[in-house]
Amino acid sequence: MAASEKARAKTEQAVGKAVQAAGRVTGNEKLIAKGRAAQAAGKARENKESLKDAGPR
Repeated sequence: MAASEKARAKTEQAVGKAVQAAGRVTGNEKLIAKGRAAQAAGKARENKESLKDAGPR
């Protein structure tokens, strides 16, 4: 996995967790949903890069 893509995926997940936590503190359901979506996008990016690294079998 390219280091920059790995860092980007981890950053996206961390930002998502922070947004989700802020939504929980304020009781804002939209922020909670945005946080979950950002985490999911980061995990998807990480999985995509892992598949690239695995290569064809």
